[in-house]
Amino acid sequence: MVKKELQKLKNKEKAKILLRFFKTGKGEYGEGDVFLGIKVPDIRIVAKKNLNISPKEIKELLESNIHEHRLTALLILVENFKKEEKEEVFNFYINNLKNINNWDLVDLSCPNIVGKHLFKRDRNLLYKLAESENLWEKRIAIVSTYYFIKNNDFKDTMKIAKILLKDEHDLIHKAVGWMLREVGKRDEEMLIDFLEKEYYNMSRMTLRYAIERLEESKRKYFLNKKNEK
Repeated sequence: MVKKELQKLKNKEKAKILLRFFKTGKGEYGEGDVFLGIKVPDIRIVAKKNLNISPKEIKELLESNIHEHRLTALLILVENFKKEEKEEVFNFYINNLKNINNWDLVDLSCPNIVGKHLFKRDRNLLYKLAESENLWEKRIAIVSTYYFIKNNDFKDTMKIAKILLKDEHDLIHKAVGWMLREVGKRDEEMLIDFLEKEYYNMSRMTLRYAIERLEESKRKYFLNKKNEK
C-alpha cells in the first residue's frame, strides 16, 4: 500500500536531480541508491497516513533500495515515537542501522528517536557509534545530540565532536560543524572555548560551519588562526 502511494508521486526529472545531489555514482557515498523523485513534505503526508502499518511492513520499506521507501519508514518511526516514547521503536531503529544510509535519512530521524530516547539514559551507545568505521553510524552519533542541544545539554556534543574532528569525510565535517554552531547559538562562550582549544584539529569546513553565526570579527579571528596554522 505505502509503496503504491509513493509510486503515484514519482517524478522522473526530480529523481535525476536527486541522483546527482545525493552522490549515487560509483564510489560515492550514495552508490546504488534509487530515487523516485518525491519531495519530503509529500513523503511526510504518506507517512502520517500509514502510522499503523506493521513492524514487518516498516522493515520491508527500510530494506528497499529505493530512498523514499526508507525515508517513509523512518518518518513513520519518528511519528510513532512522538506519540509515546517506546523502547521497541528505539530498538527497532538501532537494529536496522545498516539501512539508515544517507545523510537525510540520518538527520530527519536520529535526533527524535536516538537523541530523545537517550536524553535521560546512559549515552555510551553514542560513543560506540562515534568510534565506528561506518560513515552513517558516526553521523548518527553526533546528529543525535541535536536533541540534547535543544534541551540545553551540550557536554556530549562537545565530547563526540572532539572524537570526530579528525575524520576524513566531508559529511562528518559538516555534521560536526553544524552541531557546534547549534551549541554556539545557545552558549557562545562554550563554543569559543572549544574553538580556541581545537581549531587546529578541525577541517576548514567544520570551522566554517561552526563559526557561521558568530559576529564577523570573531569569524575572521578564527579563520586567520586557521590560516596561520
